[in-house]
Amino acid sequence: MNVIFTCGGTAGHVNPALALAGLMKERDTAVNILFVGSKRGMEGKLIEKAGYAFRAIEIDNFHRSFKVADIRHNLHTAALVVKTPRQARTVLEEFKPDLIVGTGGYASYPMVKYGAKAGVPTAVHESNMVPGLTTKTLEPLVDKVMVGFEACRQYYQHPEKVVVTGTPVRGDFFACSHAQARAKLGFVDDKPLVVSFWGSLGAAHMNEQMVDFIRAELSAGSPFHHIHAAGAAGYSKMQEALRDAGVDLAGTDVDLREYIYDMPNVMRAADLVVSRGGASTISELTALGMPSIIVPSPYVVNNHQEKNARVLEEAGGICLMLESESSGKALYNAAMEILGDSTKREGMRKAMLSLSVADATERIYHTVMALAPKAEKTEI
Repeated sequence: MNVIFTCGGTAGHVNPALALAGLMKERDTAVNILFVGSKRGMEGKLIEKAGYAFRAIEIDNFHRSFKVADIRHNLHTAALVVKTPRQARTVLEEFKPDLIVGTGGYASYPMVKYGAKAGVPTAVHESNMVPGLTTKTLEPLVDKVMVGFEACRQYYQHPEKVVVTGTPVRGDFFACSHAQARAKLGFVDDKPLVVSFWGSLGAAHMNEQMVDFIRAELSAGSPFHHIHAAGAAGYSKMQEALRDAGVDLAGTDVDLREYIYDMPNVMRAADLVVSRGGASTISELTALGMPSIIVPSPYVVNNHQEKNARVLEEAGGICLMLESESSGKALYNAAMEILGDSTKREGMRKAMLSLSVADATERIYHTVMALAPKAEKTEI
């Protein structure tokens, strides 16, 4: 069987495809897998590192701005509209897929669209609560739309196509227990661990708030261990801001990092996470049953991070704080309230687990494999 996975833009779009591809190979070593994405996205590096064949096509997104640079970008994107269909059809003719699975991002659009038009069974997976533009446009064409939560179904014009599968979470998040993960980090006391990170969109403003958060925790005698990832752009600025505030982290329980490279182990060791509300992060938090404080990024299309987080808030799994309402002190107070109430924390843990789909990869696998035998190929 020949299978095309198409995705791009962010790791959150690529990782579900990699998880499914891995399971397919595990079940059938003879399956031929090809990934298709954009020439300029990060998907190429991630996929080739995973050992799969990758085919790049020329496609780009449209910027929702009328600045000169964005207008030029959109004109370039419009010019690619002529090339992209021809490239997609070439891939279809040469690879002859029995199944096409899109897992998000504008780069997945052409292969799913032209594959569906050619009679190839197609499915898309949408990680966010509300479908993005690509998923919305492809919904009428595909055979199945796979989503993370039951509540997602209301946002689709064809709910009969929607299958609740959850979003796959990498297995290394469960490679060890909470206690073992703490031991790997060198923690020998009973202090809880708070882990915080903001991603890239709006991280500068949130890192400014974390300076006040850290000042508050140090003033209180460091009631918890704290690992914070400031990001490449924010790391040196945050160090400088802490110095300007008279804060010396040497010998404290605060571990300020540029990135958290060992994220599965760090999140497994955590007792509370403070973060944005991206789809991949939400999936990881629910799978781990992790009490969390979520400050959704207001800078994303369709405000999808807040919509993601509202599902968790309604279930009682998180404290949701809008960026316009948040501050270092408010975040610190919310963290202390959760950490200081074991009953509340246990309730949040159970609520998060109730939203997780432990066998998400398996569900997606069975959903897409049920499509392949039904194919009635037409000429491409």
